[in-house]
Amino acid sequence: MARQLVSGRSSLPPADYLAETRALYDSLGYDSYRWAERADIVPLTPIAKPLSASKVMLIGSGGVYRRGQVAFHTKDDTSIRLIASDSPTEDLRTAHFAYDQTDARFDINCVFPLQHLRRLVDDGLVGSVTDVHCAFMGGIYSTRRLLTETLPHLLQQCEQQQPDIVLLVPV
Repeated sequence: MARQLVSGRSSLPPADYLAETRALYDSLGYDSYRWAERADIVPLTPIAKPLSASKVMLIGSGGVYRRGQVAFHTKDDTSIRLIASDSPTEDLRTAHFAYDQTDARFDINCVFPLQHLRRLVDDGLVGSVTDVHCAFMGGIYSTRRLLTETLPHLLQQCEQQQPDIVLLVPV
């Protein structure tokens, strides 16, 4: 459901994404979906310097890819797509099996807010962005494959880009 904006605010209460995701998977016939859970909760790391001096990297699970790249294709596609920081938003696309992509195809920033992040840099609220950002398709059913295939590639990109902050945008 698209959220209507009234005076810059949603006219609906905040979404309960876990409940919505469970309902969506149930409606798709994935009632046996097992959530990946960790017994050891990793604590958040405090920001070491002001946001206005920090380099930010964007990682999104909305199945975003750039025109010319191969689209995500299956529910267990564990690959990632590298999105250059200067990519025009009109060149960004989505391919994902588990959410209604209508809003994302109208405004890619709702699942991959690259344009808004660049605006925050222009306004001086964020220091800079990394040269490359990462996208993958959430809904990877194999926790093992997520941990052994997707995560190492994401971590490798984080090591190469050296962000101070990683903005995770789940779908």
